[in-house]
Amino acid sequence: MCGGTIHTGLLVVSYATYLLLGTIGFWALEKNAEKELKMAVIQMKEAFLQNFTHLTVAEVEQFVKNLTDAVQRGIYPVGNESQTEVSNWDLSNSFFFVGAVVSTIGYGTLCPKTSAGQIFCVFFASFGIPFNIVFLHRVSKMLSLLCERLGRWLYEKGMKKKKIKFLTLLFFLVMGILVFLCLPSFVFQVVEGWSYSEGVYFAFITLSTIGFGDYVVGKQPDRNYPSYYRSLVAIWIIFGLAWIALLFNLLTTLLEDTEKKIAQDLHKMRKAGKDNEENQKRYQPAGFVSAEEPSLLGSGGDAQKTVSLATHLGDAKQGETIFSL
Repeated sequence: MCGGTIHTGLLVVSYATYLLLGTIGFWALEKNAEKELKMAVIQMKEAFLQNFTHLTVAEVEQFVKNLTDAVQRGIYPVGNESQTEVSNWDLSNSFFFVGAVVSTIGYGTLCPKTSAGQIFCVFFASFGIPFNIVFLHRVSKMLSLLCERLGRWLYEKGMKKKKIKFLTLLFFLVMGILVFLCLPSFVFQVVEGWSYSEGVYFAFITLSTIGFGDYVVGKQPDRNYPSYYRSLVAIWIIFGLAWIALLFNLLTTLLEDTEKKIAQDLHKMRKAGKDNEENQKRYQPAGFVSAEEPSLLGSGGDAQKTVSLATHLGDAKQGETIFSL
């Protein structure tokens, strides 16, 4: 028990250190380049505002292209030069980006643009993604142990095993939905100004690592966010991934068990059908006489008395042949 606790502690410290090193690396490599790009975009915007009445169609198209490229890089040319002080690559945003990298979410709204930053991202993700999988596996194990302890406690109270299994699964689902979906969605509603349904949508799309990128936290230029906001979101993502991975594992096991049960039932039905066919063939009589056959032997009446003796004997022989089968 003590050895497992020490191992878990070392893993947590190593994982946190790796994320912090990645955060510092991206902050150092990308911050200055982003600031220079922001200044260039602001100058381009000012030049456009001063000369837009004299611009040609080609110049306007080039401006729109540059503006689109700036937005794709995470730079929104709204406001004045004071906007340059707000960086997408400060420590909080860099930590959020690191969490998105190791979790393979990939929103697509923030990515390194310098050559050094891109190369660093390749090496960081190469080791960070397996490291993240190991860490999530450990967290999932801890969640499973909590469910097992709850199950043992209920068993000591005299509860049946089937009911314990159902209650522990229900507890796991309800607590996970509250902590990782419902409460964060309320926070997103307040901080981001989204509707509650949009918050739930973002939470699930993020934790399932789908990451469309249509909703991303901390990216609205008209809102002031706390400096620690995106760092907290990154921590929520990491632990939420462990919960939803365990949830998907349970659902996969449930579906596989259901599929096996259906296959077994179908196999039993086919076997029962074959047994019935064999039983019918085994007990079916070799021959039978129809209900109308005895009338062929003659049943009296004036008309039958006029039949010739030879014909009557022939019919009698045919009747004997039938009964001898």
